Amino acid sequence: MKKALIVHAHPEKLSFNSALKDKAISVLNEMGYTVNVSDLYEMGFDPVGGKQDFIELKNHDFFKFQLEQVNAYEHDLFTSSIKEEMRKFEESDLIIFNFPLWWFGLPAILKGWVDRVFAMGFAYGAGKGVYDNGFFKEKQAFLCLTTGGPDIAYGPNGKNGSLDTILYPIQHGMLYFVGMNVKPAFISFSPARKEKNELESELRRYEEHLKNLEQLPSIY
Repeated sequence: MKKALIVHAHPEKLSFNSALKDKAISVLNEMGYTVNVSDLYEMGFDPVGGKQDFIELKNHDFFKFQLEQVNAYEHDLFTSSIKEEMRKFEESDLIIFNFPLWWFGLPAILKGWVDRVFAMGFAYGAGKGVYDNGFFKEKQAFLCLTTGGPDIAYGPNGKNGSLDTILYPIQHGMLYFVGMNVKPAFISFSPARKEKNELESELRRYEEHLKNLEQLPSIY
């Protein structure tokens, strides 16, 4: 049975962003997936990486985060909360980042999850490759996000610029960097401005996106 992990980063359970997370759980279960959810706000996940990520440090005189990550991976020195997120990620065939686009990027709590969980030694480096030679090339991943602005704001003449450019650091610099097979993002524009019937239509559109995921051409 395939496993999926949804890393969810919205503080409001009644938000449309959270409704997209719930829809994914339902559809993926119907598709035969076992679904894990890391609801970062509900978990009270700390986005700040540092010495607290490790049971013991290799160098007590000068702290270098990446080198301590490598040492922790090699000697099983990550704290239990980080190891649990790594376990969920490692066991999953499909990973969905579910979040609102804030300031043209990931919410801080989700960026911090990447900083701490995509640790050097675990996800890349220390003999592991990147991109096409990345360690997690057997995994699929995609972004499910909501925006505050309407779609026209991200069009050819939109003030906000191309979403391909905005999402490049995430899709290319995080997901593809560790080798994952990146599928097209699902983007729901400005749900706060939509009527109930429009939101229901968006949920149906997301269901189709999930069901057709295997047929969608990969970005990377």
